[in-house]
Amino acid sequence: MVDEDPKPASDAQIEQEIREGRKFGMEEAMARMAGPGAMSGASPVSEVQQAETAIGTWLRAHLPDGSGALKAVVHRHLKGSRALLDNLQEPLEAVAAFCERILGSDELVRELVREADVEWGRAMDERPHFDRENSPAHPDDPYTAESVRAALRVVLTELGRN
Repeated sequence: MVDEDPKPASDAQIEQEIREGRKFGMEEAMARMAGPGAMSGASPVSEVQQAETAIGTWLRAHLPDGSGALKAVVHRHLKGSRALLDNLQEPLEAVAAFCERILGSDELVRELVREADVEWGRAMDERPHFDRENSPAHPDDPYTAESVRAALRVVLTELGRN
């Protein structure tokens, strides 16, 4: 009598048997959504998002800003900016270019101060203190033209640009 080999299991049956003994986790869910081969060797995070995250992390560590409003405004300006898109491999070049451009124009400094004041007011649930021409700065105003200029100069120094 000849023993017959049972019918070989199909790939789908083998895969099902393997999966029965495993827990389904977030990593596997993401891998299934991305499709076969999508996770091998490549990051699921785009290069633009990686550069934006690198800038945000660097700003949090190097931009002097107690309340964080200036950091948020600078980061928002840099996200998706032409300077960033042109420097995805060196995102801190975009930070330096931004700071140099702002410091080169009194009008741009005033606008950045105004945005930081608005962001601060929103975060603190308080009325912001806006700079007024030919008037001294409010003593409780965390963002003045001079304080923002000083913070941007610190950034440039940290980047070796001063």
